[in-house]
Amino acid sequence: MTPEITNYIGYAASIFVVTSFALKDIKKIRILNLIGCAFFVLYGIFNGYLWPVIIPNGILCFIQVYHLIKKT
Repeated sequence: MTPEITNYIGYAASIFVVTSFALKDIKKIRILNLIGCAFFVLYGIFNGYLWPVIIPNGILCFIQVYHLIKKT
């Protein structure tokens, strides 16, 4: 993967996570945050396995999925 595409994945992740903090509906917050965290996991993988980025965001993905399933 080219460094430019990897950077765009990181920017997209940041945009999704920051936008999730601007919302009031908890379901929308969790969905946007889940997307952002998933992009951060991809970003960490494509940048040479940046474990300090991959691990917490991977955990957050599972937490968001858990709460989304639990609420429905």
